[in-house]
Amino acid sequence: MSGSVRIKICGITHEDDARAAVDAGVDLVGLNFVPGSPRELDLKSAEAIAGVIDGTPTERVAVFRDARPDEIERVLRRIEFERIQLHGDESPEAVEELDLPVIKAVRGADMAAAELFPGTILLLDHPTAGGGSGKTWEWSDAVDLVSAGHDVILAGGLDPENVGQALADLGECLPWGVDVATGVEGESHRKDPAKIAAFIAAVRAAEDSE
Repeated sequence: MSGSVRIKICGITHEDDARAAVDAGVDLVGLNFVPGSPRELDLKSAEAIAGVIDGTPTERVAVFRDARPDEIERVLRRIEFERIQLHGDESPEAVEELDLPVIKAVRGADMAAAELFPGTILLLDHPTAGGGSGKTWEWSDAVDLVSAGHDVILAGGLDPENVGQALADLGECLPWGVDVATGVEGESHRKDPAKIAAFIAAVRAAEDSE
């Protein structure tokens, strides 16, 4: 199932959903530690979910927003992750202090913000609504960032029905990856295996048409 565009499913809240993502060939899964988020995990639940992914090609991403260093360290001491995603107003210095590779979320295709984090993978979310809102935006705005050599993950309102068009709107400037949460969910923020499969198929079909 692998292709050049990595597929990240964010906000996994259940072990079965993690198994479905791994079985479908998802490249990365996000485990959310943002206080107040409907997908926030306690350490025990996160440890169980991470255990399902252990030993598979799928990477585990710990998602934080404006967390203190000791809060991040508390999670990383308990659970093994391959990457960290920072979804708040973290500084370039905060990114540099982390030992794991970082995905830094920015609002929209903000070139000035992107240039603050050279060499860091950038997750481009909705310019105003932020992460987890499921709201779409002009994903084609990302062309300039990709053309400038930035590795970006396209996010914000993607689902199986629109991700193919979102990638087509970028032309030959394919992103490093795409990220989806709400767009593959059913009830209670549980991920729907059929929607995951449809999302992956749409991404791969868009790649093949390039």
